[in-house]
Amino acid sequence: MTDKRKQGNSRSTPPPTRRDFIKSSGGVLGLAAIIKLDEGTQNFKAAVAPPSEASFPPEETTFLPSPVREDPLIRMQEDLRRAMQKPAEERHWAMVINLRKCVGCHACTEACISENKLPPGVIYRFVMDEEMGQYPNVSRRFTPRPCMHCDNPPCTKVCPVGATFKQPDGIVVIDYHRCIGCRFCIVACPYVARTMDYGDNYLEDEPEDSGLVLGYEQGGVWQSAPSFEYGYQHSRTPKRDSPIGNARKCHFCLHRLEKGMLPACVTTCIGRVNYFGDANDPDSLVSELIANPGIIQLKSELGTDPSVYYLF
Repeated sequence: MTDKRKQGNSRSTPPPTRRDFIKSSGGVLGLAAIIKLDEGTQNFKAAVAPPSEASFPPEETTFLPSPVREDPLIRMQEDLRRAMQKPAEERHWAMVINLRKCVGCHACTEACISENKLPPGVIYRFVMDEEMGQYPNVSRRFTPRPCMHCDNPPCTKVCPVGATFKQPDGIVVIDYHRCIGCRFCIVACPYVARTMDYGDNYLEDEPEDSGLVLGYEQGGVWQSAPSFEYGYQHSRTPKRDSPIGNARKCHFCLHRLEKGMLPACVTTCIGRVNYFGDANDPDSLVSELIANPGIIQLKSELGTDPSVYYLF
């Protein structure tokens, strides 16, 4: 009699079913997918990984001298530190403005207002907006216009009390203690770079009830805060050393230079349009840019010899 248990053990293994095949092949495909995903992740990380050294695209540095590859602010800061180690009469501050890159964002204007606590109507760094060409070939050009700090300034010659004068380092300044507000210098400036401080404030003509104007208290604190132009604290009150009633203008942020800092308009510019440094230093960035054949001075035919240059 045949033992059925022995017959069962002697039978061959049945062929795999469709379910078994899918299970086994799914594991292989899953492993392959994981490997592929890992490769894709590595490629993605390599694509988005930051470069080891910060650099600018080639088209953004074509106007700069060949040795310059880092952020221009870094080099200008080093130029500034080197210049401040020299006597004032051996340095000459100058600024280069690259009109090829200016987009008219007015960040330099706002930075100047904030840095110097300027009241309404007083602007040190106006940005001119020009439309050129004829439709449909129309373009716009933006020209920042600070004080030119002329080597031969006509404004200093007309001041009856000598309140405005040129320093040994080339910066034209105004002494608020001596200025009598005659505005002769404003008329004499061919660049319209000077304005008059009439004592206006941003809260003028606003409701007296502070609850009706959002930020009224904070605005009052800001506009009454003293400025530190020329390295002195000037309170905004109608007294002798106050800017109120005086002519005012750009001074290359002289109070910042004396602390080893670049002008506010230079550090704030998002497009690195402004360049500042010692024109008497042949190794400075501004000296190299001034040697560019595309450099011009505004109204140079007047013989004022401005210390602000434009790169077209």
